[in-house]
Amino acid sequence: MCNLYSMTSNPQAIRDIAKVLEDRTGNLQPQPEIYPNTMAPIVRNGENGRELLMARWGMPTPPGYLKGHKVDRGVTNIRNPTSTWWKRWEGVAHRCLVPLTAFSEPERLPDGKSRPVWFGRNDGQPLAFFAGIWCRWTSVRKLADGETTDDLYGFLTTEANQEVGAIHPKAMPVILTQPDELDVWMNAPVGEALRLQRPLSDGMLACVDPPRPLE
Repeated sequence: MCNLYSMTSNPQAIRDIAKVLEDRTGNLQPQPEIYPNTMAPIVRNGENGRELLMARWGMPTPPGYLKGHKVDRGVTNIRNPTSTWWKRWEGVAHRCLVPLTAFSEPERLPDGKSRPVWFGRNDGQPLAFFAGIWCRWTSVRKLADGETTDDLYGFLTTEANQEVGAIHPKAMPVILTQPDELDVWMNAPVGEALRLQRPLSDGMLACVDPPRPLE
């Protein structure tokens, strides 16, 4: 499952494509490597329209999986959004778009180790969006910080398409590339929105070079 992605597009492109009316990120910098439990931009529905803001990657973990753990590191990938735990966040108020320029899946090597393989759009356009959900939650995300209240997010996964399946056959993130898809995910009733939980069409992705860390 995807536990590493990058967002190196400029903020204006995100605002234009996702129809953002309010940017609350301040000076948004490129993020070549985004890992779980770190802050990254999302687009959500606000009181005055869509807003761009920073949130922490990893939705609340179901309580049954937290027994014996002092820290909730969060759930990054969500396969069944209609299950009892996730259903509370399936409505329009808790849907979000997660901008990305590339994402990584682990390739298992013959020696048992793994390496990240990066994927990006194959149509010359750099920016895409994960279909995500978000919530505000109080928990211990890092032991040193103690209990904090955070805006958290995760994104849906589905069956792998041809390109991703060659490396990681189990699943891939739900990726939206068309303006009408973004509008459906952010505005449509649950049944219509969840029809977007499908693999990106074969041929839409290609392996790309790893993003370069900022110097």
